[in-house]
Amino acid sequence: MRRIFAVVLPMVLAAGAVNAQSNDFRWSGTIPAGKSIEIRGVNGAIRAEPASGNQVEVVATKRHGGSDWDHGHGWRHDPSDLDSVKIEVVPNDGNVTICAVYPTQNPSVRWSPGRQQDVEPDECRPQSAGRTNTSNDVVVEFVVKVPAGVRLVAKTVNGAVDVRDLKSDAEIRTVNGKVFVSTSGTATAETVNGAIEATIGTASGTAPLDFHTVNGSVTLRLPKGTNAELHAATSNGHFESEFPITIQHFSGRQRHVDGTMGSGGRRIDLHTVNGSIRLQSAP
Repeated sequence: MRRIFAVVLPMVLAAGAVNAQSNDFRWSGTIPAGKSIEIRGVNGAIRAEPASGNQVEVVATKRHGGSDWDHGHGWRHDPSDLDSVKIEVVPNDGNVTICAVYPTQNPSVRWSPGRQQDVEPDECRPQSAGRTNTSNDVVVEFVVKVPAGVRLVAKTVNGAVDVRDLKSDAEIRTVNGKVFVSTSGTATAETVNGAIEATIGTASGTAPLDFHTVNGSVTLRLPKGTNAELHAATSNGHFESEFPITIQHFSGRQRHVDGTMGSGGRRIDLHTVNGSIRLQSAP
């Protein structure tokens, strides 16, 4: 990760404040190529697309989500106050992290009598150092426009992540939601409940390319002539590849494949439990 930020921040924060009375939060600023814009949500989808210029632009829209009926306890409750969820901007050595920060959950709600304990407040920190504890029903959906060369880090818990036609590297994580990513750079993606569909423009470099889910298929499209060491595994699904692979290890029962693509190179890990794995040639 890398960074640089400057005079832009005061102007950007002011721009966010101008929109504070609506349900939209807006931020824009210049982040140099090689640095990162990190978006961290909790409830809500993240969408990313290429910027037309050199400015990163972020819009966060808050709304009420779900039903006001608590199925676990059988009571109705009023929707959470939209203003209870704050959008925070944290610069860090040129990188910028933007978070949806939820109010601290009341321990008496989370823990049964006699088992209460302190719940630490939400924090917005770079690279997943913060905490996200909430039973709040506010949904925050992010749309981010990313200039070429600016690395995207997109993380949420309940929501899909949709990244289209970037010209930079991307790191994507969610728990309950599908992932779609296409970029001329490289990418990694992880979810638990959802499929992953990724198209990357380069497989050069040394860092592993990881695509992991539990409940969902994994489809990875790579450039023709990709050289890599492949490790793919699924428990309930099948594996198929449009690339020739020199098999080093194959377990039909566990559907585990270790092999070399071309002359070998960086490691590619494709894993799921309930779903198939497809390795395809990018158009």
